[in-house]
Amino acid sequence: MNKLRYFAADGLKEAMKAPTTIHSEFLRTGRIFRGKERWDLIEKRYMTVEEVAARTGRLLEAAGERTHERINSVHEKIKFPKILFHRTLDRRPHLGYCHVTASNTRLMNDETFKWAFYIANFHSDLTEGLKFVGKLDNSVSRMYFAVAMNNDEEVPTRMVVDRHLKPDGILFRTHDPKIALKNVLMLGTNDPKLRAKIRSL
Repeated sequence: MNKLRYFAADGLKEAMKAPTTIHSEFLRTGRIFRGKERWDLIEKRYMTVEEVAARTGRLLEAAGERTHERINSVHEKIKFPKILFHRTLDRRPHLGYCHVTASNTRLMNDETFKWAFYIANFHSDLTEGLKFVGKLDNSVSRMYFAVAMNNDEEVPTRMVVDRHLKPDGILFRTHDPKIALKNVLMLGTNDPKLRAKIRSL
């Protein structure tokens, strides 16, 4: 059972513009406030978990779209496919993460590995299998992370976390969009000159 309750803030912006005492404001300035009543007088409509999850998903995918555009606008030689989909957390539908892109990277020994890049609207520790653990850091409102991926041996069409490079499969995790941008771009090229240019950004 979900203990959190959500309500729609319809008219909140208009309500917050209203002066504390509408009548005294009219007497003082002659202005008549024609917006909605103040927030404490607005009837709250509680939202279902499904409504909250759907709204969260729309916001996450919009953020994913902007992030993908920003990554692909940095250099003409580094382009990533747009693969957007999201997931919301169980019992916390206002929190979730969005898959932005995926690609392959070739290592110095010519070995290649697959990876996926995500953004989240919260900050937390990560464990294998994209499990979010520990207390959420309320001072940080977002998280960017990349995970090494591979095809599941039992179900080849399904992707699983690849722990060949790192024990948890997490290639990087940060709340800083600039660091995330650099890391994704570094994963996107093996050109030494281009990598040096990215480092200097």
